[in-house]
Order: sequence, then structure tokens, then C-alpha cells
Amino acid sequence: MVQIHNTAEPALHGLAGGPVKVSRRAQLWKDIKKSKHYYFMMSPYMIIFFLFTVIPVVVSFGLSFFYFNMLETPRFVGWENYSRLLLGDDVFMIALKNTFLFAVITGPLSYIACFLFAWLINELSPFVRALMTLVFYAPSISGNVFFIWLIVFSGDSYGYLNGFLMKIGVLLEPIQWLQNEKYILAIVIIVQLWLSLGTSFLAFIAGLQTVDQTLFEAGAMDGIRNRWQELWFITLPSMRPQLMFGAVMQITASFAVAEVSIALAGFPSVNYAGHTVVTHLMDYGTLRFEMGYASAIATILFGIMLGTNMMTQKLLRKVGE
Repeated sequence: MVQIHNTAEPALHGLAGGPVKVSRRAQLWKDIKKSKHYYFMMSPYMIIFFLFTVIPVVVSFGLSFFYFNMLETPRFVGWENYSRLLLGDDVFMIALKNTFLFAVITGPLSYIACFLFAWLINELSPFVRALMTLVFYAPSISGNVFFIWLIVFSGDSYGYLNGFLMKIGVLLEPIQWLQNEKYILAIVIIVQLWLSLGTSFLAFIAGLQTVDQTLFEAGAMDGIRNRWQELWFITLPSMRPQLMFGAVMQITASFAVAEVSIALAGFPSVNYAGHTVVTHLMDYGTLRFEMGYASAIATILFGIMLGTNMMTQKLLRKVGE
């Protein structure tokens, strides 16, 4: 009886919580050893991601509390960079307003356009689908795309838009489209929308190809009667991962607009009409070398992107409910 009591006591002690932690660690280590080849294959990407993404983000956040000009030793200034940025930098306020306009207009429109075009193209034959996918995706990988738009919006009478409007009698003299602050923001938004059929578009095409066709037959038996109901209750819930990925990509692209603005309107643009948070970051980070101040700009932009992504993912989880 005594021996039985002694052997049972460690088991009761284990139920109280002592050895449970050890067993969980052992189970975790056992799972890692069992799947070690997966971790080995993931390790190159994880190492690169940690070295060139995680560490720079953490260092940038820490550096935002310092004054650092790349020559002198960093000097701790606390919240001075943030107070200067939010309370004393009028150009940043212009850039923030322009960035939010870009995000509000180009983000949802490009996201919806990516899905609609992918949905329509998916109904075509395989050969035509492949051809149309290339046609729609080509602008996002074209190297000379800005050169085309510079010709379209050229400020002389040889510009395509000026020439067309003068020919039909709408204009009497050419307009300096890219030098007039009234038009710069609208033009950059148009070009950005034209370039938006990129990675998200391909992700949606791939997601539509993986939808189980038997679900449509089951849906018809359950009362689904038209394509819109199929889209909402079957197609969209079946491709939630692709929808999440597309949302992250489109939000990131809409908040990180810089290249289009610089190529079309210059750097800086007239009266900062095309100025964005990223171009403001480039100004202080690559021209003025105020790395602490630039890190504060990057931290605020990162926080805005993170919050917007979390809100969008929460909304996408309700699709099909």
C-alpha cells in the first residue's frame, strides 16, 4: 500500500501543474525534431527576414528617439522628433493628407478592380485567360510605363491629352498638367490605379482556380439561385487567404506611393501637391541624413499600415456570413 501511494503521488503532483510544463516543452521539441526538414527549408528565408526586416524595424523604432545625422554619435532626444513631426512640420501634414487620399481612393478601388477583373477573366478559356492575365499584369512590371504617361500629360501642344482637347475645341492653349498643383494629385492617382493590377491580381486568379466546383452544386441544392449569391456565399469564403493577402498588398502599395509621384511630378512636386509620407521620408533619410527624424516618420507610417491592415482583415473575416 505504501509503495502504491508513493508512485501515485508524483502523478497527483503532475496534475497540480509541475511536470506539465516539462511535458509541453518536451512535446514541442519532439514536434520540432519530427519536422526538422521543414524548419531547415524555412531557415534561409527566416534568417534573411529576421536580418533585413525585423531587426531594421526594431532599430528604426529605437532610433526615432535619437538625433542622428550619420556623422555624430546618436543623441537621445526622447519624443522631440515626434512632437516636431506632428506639431511643427507643415509639409508632413500635407504629405499625410495626400497619403490618406491615395489610400482611401486607390486602395479600395484597386482591390475591387483586381478581384473583378480576375473573376471575369477566370470564366474564359485557359488560353485566353493566360493571355488576358498577361495583358492586365504587364503594366505593373513594365519599366518604361512612366515615359508613356509623361507623353500623355506633356505640357505642350504635342502632348496627347492637350493635342486631343485642343483638336476638339475644349482648350485654346495647352495646360501644364504636371506643373499645376490642381491636377498633379489626380493624375498620380489615375496612374497608380492603372498600375495596381499586380501581385494581388495574380493571387486572386490563383485563388479562383482553387475553388472546389462541387460547392456550387451543393449550393444550388441549398437554395443559391444566381451568380452573385455564389460569389458571396461560396467563392469569397473559399478564397479568404488570397483575399487577405491581396488586402495586405494593396494597403501597403496605397500607403507607400512615392515612385509614381516622383517620376511624374518631380521631387519635390509643385507646392508639395504630390508629396506623400514616403517621399517625405526619402527627403529626410536620403537627402538631409536626419536619420532619427526619418525613423520617426517611418514608425508613424508603419503604425498606420498595421492598424489599417488589422481593421481590413477583421472586415474580411465577415465575408460570407
